[in-house]
Amino acid sequence: MSSFSLFSPDAIFIFGQKLWWFLIVLGVLVTFHEYGHYLAARWVGVKVLKFSIGFGPKLVGRQIGDTEYVVSAIPLGGYVKMFGEEGGETISAEEQKVSFIHQSLPHKMLIVAAGPGFNFILSYLVFTGMLAMGSPLFVPNIDKMLPVVEAITPDSPAALSGLELGDRITRANEEDISTLGELYQILNSTHGRPVTLDIMRGNSSKTFIVTPTTRVNKDAPKDNPIYLLGIEDHAPVVGKVMPDTPAKISGLQPEDRITQINETPIVTWSQMTEIVRKSAGIPLEMQVERKGEPLTVSITPEAHTATSPDGEMLSIGRIGIQISGRGTILRSSSWYLAPWDGLKATWDWCELTVIGVVKLVTGEISSKNIGGPLMIANVSGEHAEQGLGAIMWLIAILSINLGILNLLPIPVLDGGHLFFFACEAILGRPLRERSREIAQQAGILVLFCLMGYAFWNDINRLLQ
Repeated sequence: MSSFSLFSPDAIFIFGQKLWWFLIVLGVLVTFHEYGHYLAARWVGVKVLKFSIGFGPKLVGRQIGDTEYVVSAIPLGGYVKMFGEEGGETISAEEQKVSFIHQSLPHKMLIVAAGPGFNFILSYLVFTGMLAMGSPLFVPNIDKMLPVVEAITPDSPAALSGLELGDRITRANEEDISTLGELYQILNSTHGRPVTLDIMRGNSSKTFIVTPTTRVNKDAPKDNPIYLLGIEDHAPVVGKVMPDTPAKISGLQPEDRITQINETPIVTWSQMTEIVRKSAGIPLEMQVERKGEPLTVSITPEAHTATSPDGEMLSIGRIGIQISGRGTILRSSSWYLAPWDGLKATWDWCELTVIGVVKLVTGEISSKNIGGPLMIANVSGEHAEQGLGAIMWLIAILSINLGILNLLPIPVLDGGHLFFFACEAILGRPLRERSREIAQQAGILVLFCLMGYAFWNDINRLLQ
């Protein structure tokens, strides 16, 4: 019998591989961010003394002109050191022209904002390149990721236990959850044992004990079954109606909820599709709920030819609707439209990230989702195994996160500096030095607490 030790050759190889990709991913993110500061500083005429990737002791470096380019020992960030950045020193009138502190307020704000700005540019370039090559981009809907019961499979554990549509699951086995992914992780860790679910139904809380059923995945070992509660299915809500199809002709619209077909009540998407597939050429009476109002539509599914898993040719029915999914899939119909579609993808992911940050602050999303370097290293390694496209997609998503987080009004971050400059613009003078020092110290404390909490979450994930 073999065992997998933390110090076995396999473990060391996997660790080294993930560390390597962590350094690659973080290096690209940091270099692009700091290059934004550097380029903006040079553009307005500020002398840059040092461009460093990493913190701490210098590993390698080279002086080119006025700037020393350095790779430092701690690969958790970087910085651009500018002449006259700290102030308080006496410099000549000629030197003031290349001093950061003596620049106009718009120039200083431009230099600070250019770092996060270049993170968004990096994401845009990656998204545009992927779309130009024909790759689809998925933008999730954060509300669809919340653990709200949208559909319950008939006679499933969830249905038999008393769960209802609209219930929001807040805890599973005494652990707070805020996304469906967290619920599935806990469900898989129980190995079929009963799960205690705390839910909010309206303004009241209830507790249910649900014993999952199992389903063997034909592509996985038999001793690794899938555990189901019966709430994993999609609701029978129309996401998109395709043109020139029976659904379009009958008048079905996006957001319509199909509640009944002929005499059969419909509660899940799979129920609906199963009936439609078996009804090619057969008229169906569908009961639909549209904006709270019931209506009836008559649809005759079109016959389409499909191949079964065992190679048999089948005739199945289709009506021409797509599911109301967990997000939007973006595609470019041609390469010259990719720049515009890339802009939309970047905007949508920025919007998603901002909403996620707000929900973290308000507690709608659990703080357990905050990750640090260990999580980034693990995810980087996993995406690297899927190919260059996956690692580039990860870089784009992390770049957006880095850009938005840096814009938070926390002193020591770019957003904190921009906040100070905004106060200066309103007051007509810089904030007092003592006030800035106190704010900087508070910002450092907040940042260290966040980093410590992220490390703690990373370690818990590894232990689990």
